[in-house]
Amino acid sequence: MGELANIFVKSAFVENLALAYFLGMCSYLAVSKTVKTAFGLGLAVIFVLGITMPINWMIENYLLGESGLFQTDLTFLRLILFIAVIASMVQLVEMIVEKFSPALYNSLGIFLPLITVNCAILGGSLFMVAKEYNFSESLAFGLGGGFGWFLAIIAIAAIREKIRYSDVPGPMRGLGMAFLLTGMMGMAFMGLMGIDFVSF
Repeated sequence: MGELANIFVKSAFVENLALAYFLGMCSYLAVSKTVKTAFGLGLAVIFVLGITMPINWMIENYLLGESGLFQTDLTFLRLILFIAVIASMVQLVEMIVEKFSPALYNSLGIFLPLITVNCAILGGSLFMVAKEYNFSESLAFGLGGGFGWFLAIIAIAAIREKIRYSDVPGPMRGLGMAFLLTGMMGMAFMGLMGIDFVSF
């Protein structure tokens, strides 16, 4: 249990997909103008990562490997199958958000279906394969990675809402300040590197 907690915390803070690897920057910067839309997209990313990671783990271990269902190496299909799983889960999220929160659906606009091509989602699955996690570890890694991305987008959105009323020099307004803030947040999160959370 301690190892799973360690993986969750490490993927959320130390190996944050947005602030350590800078994955998913398109939707991260575009949707982080208000906390409300950032909150909705962050929850969607947690859901998609938490669902697709274990599914992709099963595909990797029971379908693609030589010890899998077809007894042959099918790893060349990994990207296609991973993206297909991600796309189907994003479609499910899109239908749920449209049904229960039309206002959020409209405010997210094109960025909700763009979670399909959000490299943070695919990157998480590929990291899971590279780290050779088991099923429960991949679930903890997916939820932790989603939670970390959620924290990052909420934090930048809150700062951008406040900074709108500050006297920012003209050339730094908008995306320039967002990039600067993202870099500083990344350095702050990297300050947690080297901490072994299992020992606590």
